[in-house]
Amino acid sequence: MHVALVRQRYSAHGGAERFIERARGALSEQGVAVTVLAREWTGDPGTVVRCDPFHVGRVWRDWSFARAVCREVSRRRFDLVQSHERIACCDIYRAGDGVHAQWLHNRRAALRALGRFGLALNPYHRYTLAAERRLFESPRLRAVICNSRMVRDEIRAHFGTPEAKLHVIYNGIDLEAFHPRLREAYRSTMRQKLGIPQHVPVHLHVGAGFERKGVFRLIEALARSRQPDAHLVIVGRDKAQARAERLASSRGIASRVHFAGVQENMGPWYGAADAFALPTLYDPFPNAALEAMACGLPVITTPQSGAAELIEEGVNGYVVGALDVDALADRLARLDVRAAQEMGRRARKRAEGLGLAAMAEQLFALYRSLAPKAVA
Repeated sequence: MHVALVRQRYSAHGGAERFIERARGALSEQGVAVTVLAREWTGDPGTVVRCDPFHVGRVWRDWSFARAVCREVSRRRFDLVQSHERIACCDIYRAGDGVHAQWLHNRRAALRALGRFGLALNPYHRYTLAAERRLFESPRLRAVICNSRMVRDEIRAHFGTPEAKLHVIYNGIDLEAFHPRLREAYRSTMRQKLGIPQHVPVHLHVGAGFERKGVFRLIEALARSRQPDAHLVIVGRDKAQARAERLASSRGIASRVHFAGVQENMGPWYGAADAFALPTLYDPFPNAALEAMACGLPVITTPQSGAAELIEEGVNGYVVGALDVDALADRLARLDVRAAQEMGRRARKRAEGLGLAAMAEQLFALYRSLAPKAVA
C-alpha cells in the first residue's frame, strides 16, 4: 500500500509532524509505503515531494499549496491520500488541528468587543473557514481521523458529517522514550542547571502560542497559588515572550518562572518536573500532555483540550475552566511533590494503552477498510 501524507510545513517540533514521524515508522512495519507532500521540511521524513509555489501572505500561501498538492495527487498513483491540511482532494483528513470554527468560537469568548470584531474581519480566518467547509463537503472525503472525541463531536456539530466517516484514533506515544525513569536520570542535574531546589514543586508547560495555550493565565495562577516556593518552566518559543516575562516580573515571581525556549530533546525537561500544566483555550489533542503522562506527570488542562478525556479528576490530573485562574491556582497548589508523584503513577498507567503499535494497528485497519485491494 502507498499512502501520501500531506503537511505544509514539516518540522520535527510540530505536533502533527511528530504524529507523522511516529506513524511512518510504525506503518512501515506493516508494509505501508509513505510519501510526504510538503512545502518545506526539516529533518528526514523519508520520501518527500516538494510542493512550494510562490506566495505572499498566509492566505495565498495556503491556497497555492492546496492547488499544488491537488495537481501532484492527480498525476501520481497513491492508494490513499491523507491530508493534515484543509485540502479537499484527500481521501482521509486527519483533524489534528481541530475545527477552526470551534477555535474561533472559543477565542471570541476570551476577547473584548474590538478583538471579536477583528476576528470577524480577518481574511485568513475567512479563507480557512471556507476551506474547512469545502473539505467536509467534498465528495472525495471518505474518512476523518479525529484525535479526540471532542474533535469528533465538534465536526459532527459544525458540519453534520456522518458518524460512519468519523474515526477516533488517539495519538501514539513511544512508551520507552517517554518513561518515569527520566525523573531519576535528569531531575537533579536539570534542577541544578536551572537553579531550582530539589524539594520544591516544578510545573512544566510545553508549547508555542502563549495566548492560546494559556501561558499568561498560568503565570497569574502561579502568583495566586498557595505555593510560594513552586517554580514554572515554560518550553517553547513565542513572540509574546517579552510580555509574559513582564507579567511574571510585575507579579513578583520572575525568579520562579523559567523560559527555556524550543528544546529538541524533551526528556530532561519532563524528568525535572513534577506536574504538567496546559490551561489552553483550544487544543484538539496535545502530544505534550500525553508525553507528560507517559513520563509519570499528572496533567492539569481544560475541557477545551482533547487530553481532558484521559484525566480522572484528582486521580491522574485536573480539568479546570480555561479562563478560571483561581481554579487553576488551586489545582497547582494541590500538586506538591508527594501528591504529584502519586498521581503521576496513575497518569503513566493511563498512557500505557496509547503506544505506537496500537495507533499503527488502528490506522492500518482504517486504510485496509478504505483500500482493501492494496493490502490483499
